[in-house]
Amino acid sequence: MRLNLHLLRVFHSVATESSFSAAARFLHISQPAVSKAVSELERQLDMVLIERRGGRAGQTLTLTEAGEALNAHARAIFAFERAAVDDLHQRSGLRQGQLVIGASTTIASYWLPRYLQAFASKWPDITMRVVVGNTQSIAEDLFDCRLDLALVEGPVHVDGLTSWQWKNERLVIVGSPTMPQPTTIGQLADRTWLLREVGSGTREVFFDFLTAHGLRLQRSLEIGSNEGIARAAASGLGVAMLPFVVVEDLLSLGRLVELRLTGVEALTRRLYRVQRQHRPPSPAAHAFLEVLNDIA
Repeated sequence: MRLNLHLLRVFHSVATESSFSAAARFLHISQPAVSKAVSELERQLDMVLIERRGGRAGQTLTLTEAGEALNAHARAIFAFERAAVDDLHQRSGLRQGQLVIGASTTIASYWLPRYLQAFASKWPDITMRVVVGNTQSIAEDLFDCRLDLALVEGPVHVDGLTSWQWKNERLVIVGSPTMPQPTTIGQLADRTWLLREVGSGTREVFFDFLTAHGLRLQRSLEIGSNEGIARAAASGLGVAMLPFVVVEDLLSLGRLVELRLTGVEALTRRLYRVQRQHRPPSPAAHAFLEVLNDIA
């Protein structure tokens, strides 16, 4: 059996858009043509891929188990197609082209600029773009080949990606200087912890820390940026575990204090470089990897 890639593309568009009409608009074809293509694919495979419920006006679509499996393969196939086209566009060497780097928030703000500057000074005609998000969102964009490479703050849990340790980053537990200063980890049990959102590498490291020290989280407040958490901690709203580079200025100004706790060793986390498996680096991505390796 050979898959018809046109029919597969139509099915993948319906699965992505969750709508026959939206898929038709995306593909610039008629809705009956979309429905016919999906039905033909189901006929060729002899299995139902999409369950349709409700009337025409309020119809809802749900992928069957077979549809979910096929859509996962389709997502990978068309991601590699996009990568191939991008790579061919860059085969004029490094005289022109584009480099798209994904970076989680702390890396984009504090670590990445020096590497971007070094690359730009060496390859001034390459257009660079940095996509910023939490570790999970960056990993998903990389899987879909929307990025050339990525630098993230935590482990990546997406099949099809490979990661290498890039740096170790110092972490600190901080609070307001006006709060009572704890000396043991147990004294933080009833404090409000300021946390990043689900999908953040900083959040994942924090929960690993709690588990390692047998600490149960009782009160927390979620804030979507490390800088926002640092300011909230300085105002006395709670305590937080943050990268040292984020709070270095506030610590030196005395607006935050590092909480040094008995029995808690120096805290670090790993920063990772991540690439899509089986996707050769483009010329621009290869040159940027050399910059990453050359600068400590």
